[in-house]
Amino acid sequence: MLTDQDINLSSTQRFQILFSIMFGIIMAPIDASMVNVILPTLTEVFSTEIALAQWVPMIYLLIISSLLLFFGRLGDIWGYKQVFMCGLGCFVAASGLCGLSPNIQWLIAFRAAQGVGAAMMMAVPLAMITACFPSDALGRALGTYSVSISAGLAIGPSFGGALASWLGWRVAFLINVPIGLAALLVAQKVLPNVKGEPGKNDYWGAFLSFVCLFSLLMGINRAQSSGVTTATLALLVTFAAAGTAFFLVEKNMAQPMLDFDLFKNMTFAFGSISALLNFMAQYVVIFLTPFYLQRVFALPPEKVGLIMTAFPLAVMVVAPLSGWLSDRIGSRLLCCLGSLVCAGAMMLLAGLRPSSGSLDVALRLALFGVGTGIFQSPNTSAAMGGVPRPHLGVASAVLSEMRNVGMVMGIGLAGLVLHLFVSEEVLSKYLLSTSEAGDFMRGIDQALFAGAVVAVIGAITSLTNRPGIARKV
Repeated sequence: MLTDQDINLSSTQRFQILFSIMFGIIMAPIDASMVNVILPTLTEVFSTEIALAQWVPMIYLLIISSLLLFFGRLGDIWGYKQVFMCGLGCFVAASGLCGLSPNIQWLIAFRAAQGVGAAMMMAVPLAMITACFPSDALGRALGTYSVSISAGLAIGPSFGGALASWLGWRVAFLINVPIGLAALLVAQKVLPNVKGEPGKNDYWGAFLSFVCLFSLLMGINRAQSSGVTTATLALLVTFAAAGTAFFLVEKNMAQPMLDFDLFKNMTFAFGSISALLNFMAQYVVIFLTPFYLQRVFALPPEKVGLIMTAFPLAVMVVAPLSGWLSDRIGSRLLCCLGSLVCAGAMMLLAGLRPSSGSLDVALRLALFGVGTGIFQSPNTSAAMGGVPRPHLGVASAVLSEMRNVGMVMGIGLAGLVLHLFVSEEVLSKYLLSTSEAGDFMRGIDQALFAGAVVAVIGAITSLTNRPGIARKV
């Protein structure tokens, strides 16, 4: 079995490792995206309110985001393969329990357990890929890896909807069990035993980071749905207090969970910021477009899902090519170009009118996917390529954290702007009159403009790419 002292791999072995990681990780985005489709079914089956059923997808995202840093550091200490496989096993077991849930409360609890497994799986793949691939092939490998995320997001809505319609909602969870067991067998056989810096678990840091991130994401979610309330302010105060305590504890600990010296590497620091901004822009689009299609075009959910796949499909095509190109010409200009294309696509989406056609929407979403594909692989390759081997797990988790926090912040930004420019009366209606559709579209336009500004800022941060800590191989 390969170890961190024996990491010279053939191209065949690297391909097998990459395939094994993609085979296991693809279930997480499929599961995250399909649950939104079967949510109406769950509310009906369990005779529950939407407010309670919404915790089925929300608890999953919150748990993942709150635990990524801890599991990233655990991968450095314990080994990336061990963390990945434990996460995969937890995810499979929790999926089976989700499919057997007797009521909505148990389903939410099992979804939380599923989130723990997904966090373990998602924390370390970038670290394993970076450790196993040479710098001149890293961009292509990361671009290929990103296909599994995009494919999962593209497959999830239609796959979950089809399973729920044909075989019942429980099968949408139970299908993960045989797929996950096969992925475990492959991972056990081909993944190398690579680890970062030996040390002890930082439980205080883990606890404080969990409180900090959970309260931030919950606060953003509550502000977006309920406005600024006493509970929202309490969550944000908790975030600030826990974040300050986390920083002080980590700075004074001999073996911290998150070594802040990592951010002295400007390429990694600005790559992380750029990733956050890119995912914010993405989720402004992903959050708003279905509302446009459903409330203005009056399209059914299956057609909305079909149009929305234009975005991840474009990412699937472009990301590997962009990664390959970044290995040859560098990442800075590609990241900047990708962010600018995203901003341009958002401006074009803002130009849509109630009379526009479905094809108009799909083409603009595809263009946004092209920009995202151009950006993501080079940015990840640049950020991870300069990280020292002992910190690859934490660096991988930080970038994954930027993705999840960016998702929540993007939805929060879109919801905030929409509520500022559209009346509650119009927002509460499912089908709109011509004048109401015009008001609704103006609100969406303003939110898309805000997202485009975020993407332009991301283009600027992408140009900041200074030499930092040299990667220790």
